[in-house]
Amino acid sequence: MADRFRLTLAQLNPTVGDLAGNAARARQAWEAGRAAGSDLVALPEMFVTGYNPQDLVMKPAFHQAAIATIAQLAQDCADGPALAIGGPALEGAGLFNAYHIAQGGRVAARVLKHHLPNEGVFDEKRLYASGPVTGPYSVAGVRIGSPICEDAWHPDVAETLAETGAEILLVPNGSPHDREKMALRQNLMVARVIETGLPLVYVNMVGGQDDQVFDGGSFVLNPGGALALQLPMFEEAVAHVDFVRGAEGWRAQPGALAHLPGDLEQDYHAMVLALRDYLRKSGFSKVLLGLSGGVDSAIVATIAVDALGAGNVRCVMLPSEFTSAASLEDTEAVAGRLGCRLDTVPIGPGRAAITETLAPLFAGTEPDLTEENIQSRLRGLLLMALSNKFGEMLLTTGNKSEVAVGYATIYGDMAGGYNPIKDLYKTRVFEICRWRNAHHRGWMAGPAGAVIPPRVIDKPPSAELRADQKDSDSLPDYPVLDGILQILVDQDGAISDCVAAGFDEADARRVEHLLYISEYKRFQAAPGTRLTSRAFWLDRRYPIVNRWRDG
Repeated sequence: MADRFRLTLAQLNPTVGDLAGNAARARQAWEAGRAAGSDLVALPEMFVTGYNPQDLVMKPAFHQAAIATIAQLAQDCADGPALAIGGPALEGAGLFNAYHIAQGGRVAARVLKHHLPNEGVFDEKRLYASGPVTGPYSVAGVRIGSPICEDAWHPDVAETLAETGAEILLVPNGSPHDREKMALRQNLMVARVIETGLPLVYVNMVGGQDDQVFDGGSFVLNPGGALALQLPMFEEAVAHVDFVRGAEGWRAQPGALAHLPGDLEQDYHAMVLALRDYLRKSGFSKVLLGLSGGVDSAIVATIAVDALGAGNVRCVMLPSEFTSAASLEDTEAVAGRLGCRLDTVPIGPGRAAITETLAPLFAGTEPDLTEENIQSRLRGLLLMALSNKFGEMLLTTGNKSEVAVGYATIYGDMAGGYNPIKDLYKTRVFEICRWRNAHHRGWMAGPAGAVIPPRVIDKPPSAELRADQKDSDSLPDYPVLDGILQILVDQDGAISDCVAAGFDEADARRVEHLLYISEYKRFQAAPGTRLTSRAFWLDRRYPIVNRWRDG
């Protein structure tokens, strides 16, 4: 019986639907494991399909092609280490989320996921049948148990594996990022290790998929919970870990322990990675955005430059008679510090033409929000024209505070294909800007230093759609607004909770009203990076028509 076992962890970035490409990535990892003399190469959950495939996986032609891809991969990887890879499986009449263990040219074992998550971004009970809890499989004489992602968040599957002879737990994951997730994962996996007395390998995928970001951060725990290996967050990595059998069972040899960044860096890296992958996986290489001189568009421009490089980012200033000289200066300063192209397209002539066209119909009425929204919609039209002409995806720049209360113009500044800051409250935007000005990392393609001038961060926010306009004319100050929203949205709290937290009841009721009547705007909004467990879209599903109010 062998006393050493080498395992290769492949923390890689698949693309949903790219069966051939994902299989090629798996093959490369397997070849790296073979070169390193590994016994087993482990990839994440549902890697061959990409994750989360949503209803695509239920399409028979797709899941049958995925299963055939795994069978071919098993044949291609016959001469070398075993390969463990996530993908769909058909058993009887059921479709399962499975982990396939390929050895000797065939799939020698399959593990079927038992616990199917059905909250937040997950809807797996809609997609898959629940598999039975089974025992371990054997690789090179070592009995390995593989609770698939959610299965490891509950004690029963790991306990059954330990009772049926598992010696090492290998947990494949498609675990999406949110701000609190890494600590939660590690705490839960420590619990599984303490309960079973077994070492545990947690292998997670990495990369952006629509609104979700998979942050990697794979790790290995020894019995007792000591960390033996930590892979980086938000980066691909292939690592080898050696297990040695002693009198007390298997132990992982100590490996590299990557630094885990703080919350602000995690938010920023997630937004950069999500944008880069959304573009790459959807076939875009360039972006444009309206740069207004405000803080939101400045941070979106910075994220875009860090994701794609300055040469792939076009900023467009669309001034009107309400645009201040300071905004013009600040726009030039941001674009100049980032090193990206800046075009100026005044909206005055177009606005005059639209005003003249509508004059017979608007006769006898007073100017109001309609005329303000025309400006925003004209800007959206011009930006989309540039997007169509030059093949550059238009980015929207509304923060979570604005998205929550509808402080944005549908078909205007909401026009576009992706919103990196959609899950970032305005007060958090300020923090992120200051963090980026003070920090630079190797994964950032943009320049170091204070790329966002302090004046842009510190000045009172304004949409500049009328003279002397300030956001505070229409909304509570952002610290108040965000505090109320965090209770109503992130905590699903009530008006009474807002009052108990010290907020004015009238403010809370006003914010609640705006939140509910803006649902139709969010239903039509661009996707954006999910940073929290209460992001708008799959995490929070509310009716568009809704007359309920708290009290």
